[in-house]
Amino acid sequence: MTAATAITAPGLAGPATAARPRIGREWTLALPLAAFFAVFFVTPLLLLVAVSLYADAEMTRFGLDQYIRFFGDTFNLAVLGSTLLLGVKVTALTLLFGYPLAWLYTRSGPRMQSALILIIILPLLTSVVVRTFAWIVILGRDGIVNNLLLSLGLAETPLRLLYTEGGLVAALVQVQMPLMVLPLITTLSRLDPNLLDASAALGAGPWRGFLKVTLPLSLPGIVAGCLLTYAAAVTAFITQSLVGGGQMLFMPQYIYQQTITLHNWPFAAAISIVFMVSVLGVVMLFNLLGRASKGYVHA
Repeated sequence: MTAATAITAPGLAGPATAARPRIGREWTLALPLAAFFAVFFVTPLLLLVAVSLYADAEMTRFGLDQYIRFFGDTFNLAVLGSTLLLGVKVTALTLLFGYPLAWLYTRSGPRMQSALILIIILPLLTSVVVRTFAWIVILGRDGIVNNLLLSLGLAETPLRLLYTEGGLVAALVQVQMPLMVLPLITTLSRLDPNLLDASAALGAGPWRGFLKVTLPLSLPGIVAGCLLTYAAAVTAFITQSLVGGGQMLFMPQYIYQQTITLHNWPFAAAISIVFMVSVLGVVMLFNLLGRASKGYVHA
């Protein structure tokens, strides 16, 4: 009995003692990533907060003057509101056009899917600057759209499409479209086609089957696509600057103006903090919707 205990005991204690160094090695592997995150994200963010707490542009004394100045001026609030609203418009239109494209991809054959995925991913392989300049050519006074409208007799003179909010929204929708379509394709591809067949067998038409089966089950992909598209649209400095042409002011341009042109670093830092917190608030809202949609899907 004593001999058996003596033989068994080391065997039982073996896995527990072997797990300890494994956990230690995992923490060791994570340390470089944690150090990278601390140096290149947390530290600059803390410096940004510290700079925003300077009361004057010369950075000689501390105070909350920059935040009081921002929230005390309706112009600043209007710029923040227009930026957040721009993201909502772009996200809504991207979802409106991206959902049918993702649906078409999941219902197509292999050859058609290869062509569609190339069309969807191709913009990601092209620089944002190049794509934005392409929109300047398309929307310009002598651009493709105006030439088409004039040739069809739908307009007598060239329309002003460039440097307008409509043109900016159209450009951002095209630029951010892959960020919406790819999560939707992932979600729609996982849906069981037998569910639609079952709903049709129970008497549901195509639209009723879509609204009652497909749309609810694709909510996680919709939320993920909206999250990515919104965050990218409100921070798209290049597209906002080139297509907007300085006629409209949004938060990224406002921060650039205060930093590079006016050299008011504390106010620019305060604007950045307010903008970041506002976008994080919207992102948290999307996350809450995503969790609610998961509960709805699994219910």
